[in-house]
Amino acid sequence: MKNFQYYTPTKVVFGKDTEEQTGALVKEQGGSKVLLHYGSGSVKRSGLKDRVCASLEKAGIAYVELGGVVPNPRLSLVRQGIELCRKEGVDFILAVGGGSAIDSAKAIAYGVKYDGDVWDFYLKKSFPEAAAPVGVVLTLAATGSEMSNSSVITNEEGWLKRGCNSDLGRPRFAVMNPELTYTLPEYQTMSGCVDIMMHTLERWFSHEKDTELTDYLAESVLKTVMHAAKVLLKDPENYDARAEVMWAGSLSHNGLTGCGRDGDWACHQLEHELSGMFDVAHGAGLSAVWGSWARYVCQSDVDRFAKLAVDVLNVPYDYANPERTALEGIEAMEAFFRSIHMPVSLTELGVQVSDEQIEELAYKCSFQETRTIGGVRALGRKDMEEIYRMAR
Repeated sequence: MKNFQYYTPTKVVFGKDTEEQTGALVKEQGGSKVLLHYGSGSVKRSGLKDRVCASLEKAGIAYVELGGVVPNPRLSLVRQGIELCRKEGVDFILAVGGGSAIDSAKAIAYGVKYDGDVWDFYLKKSFPEAAAPVGVVLTLAATGSEMSNSSVITNEEGWLKRGCNSDLGRPRFAVMNPELTYTLPEYQTMSGCVDIMMHTLERWFSHEKDTELTDYLAESVLKTVMHAAKVLLKDPENYDARAEVMWAGSLSHNGLTGCGRDGDWACHQLEHELSGMFDVAHGAGLSAVWGSWARYVCQSDVDRFAKLAVDVLNVPYDYANPERTALEGIEAMEAFFRSIHMPVSLTELGVQVSDEQIEELAYKCSFQETRTIGGVRALGRKDMEEIYRMAR
């Protein structure tokens, strides 16, 4: 097991009607004027925004609003939010929504405290040294951004999707009411389940061997989400299944399932370029490329892939041919994705990719041929191109 630090400062307030505590939680953190940051009209139509605003007013917290966050949140809205916060004297950023609203809120929080362009942080030209405090009222279980140090933003100039990781951006609190996810469309729910699983798998695929407890935690998250996803296909308002998925989303991306080892993260990097170029749902993009990535790198760690097959996917171990076990596990994972109506190819994702676009995707993913990605196997630009081709 490698040396590690585990840091999870976010206060989780979980359960029914917890959004009514939002104002008191902001006040507890010293906030006096809030930027209420959210996405589309669903937050308004459901009455959630009104309940959150009433909670802020009850606590004596002033607020201004900035809606309009979209999936794969845009840099232009982040810059608008930074300007609004400075103009209005905002001292606390409150995201009401899913990962897109949270990531956008974190970016605004960094930018408010920075004299330069916030995009510098996402290009790794600079690193945050301060941030306004952020809180979350979660409406979608997927990204785990409510407890993570990660923020991913898309720049419309070039359609580059890039991430910034800083503990300064970790939310001070996360209000998590599973009932708020009842009305999500099936596609969003299942895409979220895939995202949670991928956050776990990216950490699980590691060359570090002596991490049994972390393995068991990760495997439990995977199996719990797979079971709950099947329940939600039949019963979208099953509170217990919604609660399991919501809590799994947080645990999958707060570092717990990666303690003591390095991860891979190649699939996330490959998908970021896909959703940057084609604006697809992140989780669906991940399921579309995962099988191709897995087959491409499987030979580099057959035992690890075979362990996933046996311990998570109930594939019998073939002692005479572990590679067969590993490949059957990849097929079993793809079969699960299809069973919850998620794509396992770019065609199923609804994306037709030309050879020229594949070259562009790989060029961007390799940061103009200045980096490799992956932990199971280091992948250069040509490797990325081949995985994209396999995924078609």
